[in-house]
Amino acid sequence: MPSLFDKAWSPYVAGVVIGLLQIPAFLLIETALGASSSYVTIGGLIASFVDPSILRIDYVSRHIAATGKNWWQVALVVGIAVGAFFSMKLSGAHRHPVSPIWKRALGSASPAYRYAVAFAGGFFMLLGARIADGCTSGHGLSGTAQLAVVSMVAVAAMFAGGIATAMLTMRRI
Repeated sequence: MPSLFDKAWSPYVAGVVIGLLQIPAFLLIETALGASSSYVTIGGLIASFVDPSILRIDYVSRHIAATGKNWWQVALVVGIAVGAFFSMKLSGAHRHPVSPIWKRALGSASPAYRYAVAFAGGFFMLLGARIADGCTSGHGLSGTAQLAVVSMVAVAAMFAGGIATAMLTMRRI
């Protein structure tokens, strides 16, 4: 069994643990693991402070309602970030800010450029996740666990898109 002080867990053990998290999610709040809806929940809440009329949009009002499903996903995303931070601190593992492969690919790109590219990539990934009505974790973990055909197609498309993007961005290597 892995320890909290290990630098890395076996992907098999981690996969089983993540898979087992589906059980309490379905039993307690009747929802599956996923992350992209949490961005809609927080974004909609912040937008409603600026412009309360946004609550008339059904999509937004459903996502900021005080339901277990909405706030479970927010707690999941916060927990992932906090857990990753504590895992790094407990295990003593540290990452280099930019891997050697990306350093060669980006050349002398400024940190501002790299952050802008990362932000744009994240924005488009989140936009795609909301259009697909689920994110990589939702489709990949929960949808495939439920044997949902749409999730199988979505995961295949995500892998194909990721491979194509990597090949295009790394072509300078």
